[in-house]
Amino acid sequence: MTEKITLPPTSYTGWGSLSHLLDEVNRFNAKKILVITDPLLKDIGLTDKVVNPLNEAGYSIDVYTEVVPEPPLAVGEKLVAYTRDNQFDMVIGVGGGSALDLTKLAGVLAVHEGSVADYLNLTGTKKVTKKGLPSILIPTTSGTGSEVTNISVLSLETTKDVVTHDYLLADAAIVDPALTISLPPKVTAATGIDALTHAVEAYVSKFASPVSDALALKAITLISNSLRTAVSNGKDKQARTDMSYGSYLAGLAFFNAGVAGVHALAYPLGGQFHIAHGDSNAVLLPYVMGYIRQSCEKRMKDIYEAMGFSSAHLSQEEASYKCVAELKRLVEDVQIPSSLQGFSITSDALEGLTNDAVQQKRILARSPMPLLKQDIYSIYKAAFDGVIVEKGAAAKDPSEASIS
Repeated sequence: MTEKITLPPTSYTGWGSLSHLLDEVNRFNAKKILVITDPLLKDIGLTDKVVNPLNEAGYSIDVYTEVVPEPPLAVGEKLVAYTRDNQFDMVIGVGGGSALDLTKLAGVLAVHEGSVADYLNLTGTKKVTKKGLPSILIPTTSGTGSEVTNISVLSLETTKDVVTHDYLLADAAIVDPALTISLPPKVTAATGIDALTHAVEAYVSKFASPVSDALALKAITLISNSLRTAVSNGKDKQARTDMSYGSYLAGLAFFNAGVAGVHALAYPLGGQFHIAHGDSNAVLLPYVMGYIRQSCEKRMKDIYEAMGFSSAHLSQEEASYKCVAELKRLVEDVQIPSSLQGFSITSDALEGLTNDAVQQKRILARSPMPLLKQDIYSIYKAAFDGVIVEKGAAAKDPSEASIS
């Protein structure tokens, strides 16, 4: 069996790698550049680290800050229209996953006709056919991996959908951990668990390969051994560096192997309750992995060892149980609520969440254990109760007939 491995054309990583920005911009015949960024980053001056060198080099720069977390479709539509109308030569994204996703979307759809809605994965009728504007992506968090993927996520009324094509891949990614120093503890925690989820789900994915496995396991080691420090002491240079590399590697891993059940169930949490994507993944991670544990015991033993624990004296089954427990402990240690009730979600929401999650067939198809509607409900119920359950011993809905 052959494997397709896709990597972004150019990446700069490591402390101070932003110094390569001008070299990359100079590669393109761009005069008018759109910088898309989070408004807070502009307010605190972080965006200036990107904009000032470009201004000094004589480029015409327009800074666009109408970026919001978990961006709704309308935000994407507005940005794409703005990019088309102003005829930019290049787009540069600076910020978290939302800013980077919007940058990819704007750069590609600026050279296409129609609305963003026309290109959505679940409901769109048009296909991406042309490479867009040259693009450079510069993450300021260690979590989403958006700088190395071909996907842009948008929030709909109750769930999420994506625009995806290899033309959304950036021409260059600059992953400089120095840009993450000012990240608050809460965001560090949420984005860090997001990155860990990417690596864990990529490793147990049905589409995993030796290449994605190597990327995922190294990412798990880096993240699980540095996240607590990065949250408690954000100025720790080594912790920030390890998180930056871990997030980058996890992005490459899940881009090639895919994510699965955690993300499929997290999308409705973001869509219906506007919970940050990292928090949505974090609260679900131990419950999804606990539920599917039987289908990937050997791989969960590997994850347990990658997190720094010895399993020489343990069976695969024993190590897989301990792995789930350690994932839950890490979420708790970085102060993310470990149940849906911690996000003020009530039990009457579980059926609606299930109905939306089951639509994420593209993502669910990668799960090592098939997750049908009753399975999805059972995982949500476990996450609501804060109790790990597994297939065959799952919580039941009193009105089971309504979700069968």
